[in-house]
Amino acid sequence: MKNAPRFLSLALSSAAGMMLMAPAVAMATQTAAAPLPLDQLWLFAKVFGQIKQEYVEPVDDSKLMTAAIKGMVSSLDPHSSYRDKADFQQWQEQITGRFAGIGLNIAPQDDGLIEVVSPLDDSPAAHAGIRPGDLITRVGDKPVQGMTEDQAITLMRGAAGTKVTLTLFRKTDNRTFPVTVTRAIINVQSVTTAIPVPGYAYVRIISFQERTTPDLAAKLEEIARAQPALKGLILDLRNNGGGLVQSAVGVAGAFLPRDSVVVSTNGQVDYAKSIYRDSYADYRLPTLRNDPLKNESALFKTVPMIVLTNAYTASASEIVAGALQDHHRALILGKTTFGKGSVQTSRPLTEDASLSLTTAYYYTPGGRSIQNIGILPDLPVDQFADGDPDDTRATREADYPNRLSNIQDPNEKKELEAREEARLVQLHLIEQEDDKKTSEQRQKDRDRAQIQFGSHDDFMLQQALNKLEGKPVQESKVTLEPRLTQNDVPRAPSEPAGN
Repeated sequence: MKNAPRFLSLALSSAAGMMLMAPAVAMATQTAAAPLPLDQLWLFAKVFGQIKQEYVEPVDDSKLMTAAIKGMVSSLDPHSSYRDKADFQQWQEQITGRFAGIGLNIAPQDDGLIEVVSPLDDSPAAHAGIRPGDLITRVGDKPVQGMTEDQAITLMRGAAGTKVTLTLFRKTDNRTFPVTVTRAIINVQSVTTAIPVPGYAYVRIISFQERTTPDLAAKLEEIARAQPALKGLILDLRNNGGGLVQSAVGVAGAFLPRDSVVVSTNGQVDYAKSIYRDSYADYRLPTLRNDPLKNESALFKTVPMIVLTNAYTASASEIVAGALQDHHRALILGKTTFGKGSVQTSRPLTEDASLSLTTAYYYTPGGRSIQNIGILPDLPVDQFADGDPDDTRATREADYPNRLSNIQDPNEKKELEAREEARLVQLHLIEQEDDKKTSEQRQKDRDRAQIQFGSHDDFMLQQALNKLEGKPVQESKVTLEPRLTQNDVPRAPSEPAGN
């Protein structure tokens, strides 16, 4: 396996499919010569033997070893994982954005449940009314407590036309209820566009996939033809849980000067120390025959621009937001992002197994680590005109018990404690307001339609248009984090700054 391909992952866990692929290189084996912990291996063998001899019923050797390996890897951080043959096959399918399932992006919780990061637009899950923040407690008749994420994904996947029932707990309503969803072939259209008002373009990216950069290039060409005097552009990254790093670099590069730094990575091994720039060599994928941005209109390098974010803007989408923010190319409007600032390297171990291991932190062009911090908006804006209680309830990277620390920030513990204290205060205030509501008002809250991103009822989008048009913007009623500028956030001295 010396020359086995490796894959770098910058995404949350997904039943929809969002992964990052890098060119094949040999993985370094720096620790190969390190002495094995013989005492611990002896203890492991002793426990293994006792299970085989004394457990109430026979246990398969392979099952025991797989469980031991998965437990060892998953204990490291929320994003490292060991995949068996079925898991690895699912992961490979996800790269293309075409699979049979219900269309959910998910993330683990410290209580053993699984949280919905977002349903994919126009997916069976979205049509069934599943919302970001919903907690999955059962898949079919099986409780998810104790399951790995991959096991839960396997249960949600299945042949198109078949049904699966999820039991959900909705935090906003404090209730548990079942939802039956019919599986379908999901073909994720990662880039959609609209002209919300003449002279202004709206581009939404759902996830970063193999076709994202060429599809974006084609959509921008259409916009340039239809709106040659374009006054502003809005890039919507809400509910985007990540994807292929090359696609993220290509998307950021579509709006930055050529050869601009988009993101850098730093880890123990040599291949984890990289700088990705706006160049075809850095956003090229095997499926691309030529540079999709080669003939891009110069209009998109300078047109005024706003990026929309929320708590479920994660990983690779945070790379794009951070790059455009650090280069002062776009204003970030919305909510603080998820805060996943690490890179996972995935590669086959055998024909039947693969390892996805956290190998690096990544940094914005200005050298910021956003691990546990996220990208803070320049203009905090709520999802709705009357506020955004869902944001207070949202789970971010900082809420995971086995999260990686932000190695740049010496005050991280105090800052996270202060944020949690502020969040608990806001949750208490929300509960007090809920207690005052009548049953009719509570039912109205339950029945409130989900946000249709890009629609005329999309409050955050309307505020972005107001900003571009020079009109007043209604900023958030509550923010849990202080308003930081680029210069306030700790930096890594060894990382590049600016262009």
